[in-house]
Amino acid sequence: MDKNEEKQREEEREQVVSPWEVSSSGKIDYDKLIDKFGCQRLDQSLVDRVQRLTGRPPHVFLRRGVFFAHRDLNDILDAYEKGEKFYLYTGRGPSSEALHLGHLVPFMFTKYLQDAFKVPLVIQLTDDEKCMWKNLSVEESQRLARENAKDIIACGFDVTKTFIFSDFDYVGGAFYKNMVKVAKCVTYNKVVGIFGFTGEDHIGKVSFPPVQAVPSFPSSFPHLFSGKDHLRCLIPCAIDQDPYFRMTRDVAPRIGYHKPALIESSFFPALQGETGKMSASDPNSAIYVTDSAKAIKNKV
Repeated sequence: MDKNEEKQREEEREQVVSPWEVSSSGKIDYDKLIDKFGCQRLDQSLVDRVQRLTGRPPHVFLRRGVFFAHRDLNDILDAYEKGEKFYLYTGRGPSSEALHLGHLVPFMFTKYLQDAFKVPLVIQLTDDEKCMWKNLSVEESQRLARENAKDIIACGFDVTKTFIFSDFDYVGGAFYKNMVKVAKCVTYNKVVGIFGFTGEDHIGKVSFPPVQAVPSFPSSFPHLFSGKDHLRCLIPCAIDQDPYFRMTRDVAPRIGYHKPALIESSFFPALQGETGKMSASDPNSAIYVTDSAKAIKNKV
């Protein structure tokens, strides 16, 4: 191994960012993440363009660079400027009774996007994912999804344009057909390369990525988007979710869909410092929407 490879491996050990783990020996280096994942920096020209097209001041998360990276946001804005609509897709993996401040960031920003562009929104509750990654029963995962849905609804989304669904309740029919199409396009070697699965991981983990991929395709929701199979999708999310959608974007053209566009945020730092993010796995790292004033004071 030469010195460059050794240095690269050492840096990877120091900073781990995946859909299930975020840790670093120092401050998260977002420039390295952009290089590693292959997304683009969200620059001021795009922020200005969003303002021009919507006629609204940019959200504070745009102005302050909380949402700092993207994939094909220009394509979404080009289509919108030509009079084409799109839809939004975001989600939540329910692993705690309530949302914390870090969980609220994508939902608050998605609310702004829905209001500004006047577009539909689908919100996926991945209760199946949390059942497979956490020590949770199916029933407990479903219960947490219902509790989290209450906090999400309280963000004030347009009830006429918003569909919230749990995977345990909704997966089937057209949604499942798209899952099978995606699964047939992704080799085991590919999914290991993207997500880092090992021989010790159970097969449920390996089979899950298509579940999170297919809400990017309008035909997964025939009751919402019947006859609109070429509707584009924009996904607001934290950058740790990027691996799911790198896989999705690779597959989409092969099964006849547009690649989903992404707009990605940095992490809300843990109360212990900027080497990690607020996490439901560590209640002391986060401030929850249900915390009392006394609890917040003690945590801070």
